[in-house]
Amino acid sequence: MNLDVLPQDCISNIISFTSPRDACRSAMVSATARRAGDSDSVWERFLPADYKQILSRLVSPLVFSSKKELYFKLCNPLLIDEGKKSFSISKATGKKRYMLSARDLSITWSTNSLYWSWKPLLQSRFAEAVELRTICWLEIQGKIKTNMLSPNTIYEAYLVVKFAHRAYGLDSLPSEISLVVGKYESHGIVYLRCRDSNKIFSMKEERIPCKREDGWVEIELGEFYNDYGGDDEEVKMSLKEVKGHHLKGGLIIEGIEIRPKD
Repeated sequence: MNLDVLPQDCISNIISFTSPRDACRSAMVSATARRAGDSDSVWERFLPADYKQILSRLVSPLVFSSKKELYFKLCNPLLIDEGKKSFSISKATGKKRYMLSARDLSITWSTNSLYWSWKPLLQSRFAEAVELRTICWLEIQGKIKTNMLSPNTIYEAYLVVKFAHRAYGLDSLPSEISLVVGKYESHGIVYLRCRDSNKIFSMKEERIPCKREDGWVEIELGEFYNDYGGDDEEVKMSLKEVKGHHLKGGLIIEGIEIRPKD
């Protein structure tokens, strides 16, 4: 079938029921398909339903000339909510992803400079991160509402951290991780250490931090399915190690990332 015989609005409507990737591929079919695939009506459908509200929360306004340009600008993390969160969308699907900064988390005794040190880091997307000086009670919690996330999507939550050269006592005992959404709960343990640690551990201990492309490492806290059928629930994510009485330090926290599962 020759698409050029169809009205451009009709072609745009057809493409809008595909995916961002398919819309980009349509440009190779014909000039008519390319114009239809680039139309605002197509790319507005790929944007999150609440994208206007998200734009109003940006720290720095975005300049764009088309909905397609806006879509791809949103694929890169942007600061929102006075810089306490970052927002982006998946380039392939348009699904929403967030990172809660350390300032947006509940970290026990983080306001006490004897235990925690707040400071800017060039490698962080946020204005500051927090480093554990020394403490025996380690507890980090984050929360996000399900209506902020894309519906009908499996999400994963990760604590994003670094280990200072002086880090100590973090892997003496496993830390407990949990994720709770309504009646759903998941629990596990994780060892706070780098994969290239010189220590030898059992191969059964699989949950350890994994390196990210941005230079940080991430600790999986759990995953959940967000159906968001109208009930706005709270996703509660946490990591804690409160059973040991030993001191630990050198953990640098950037935040908690909530992203669609690949």
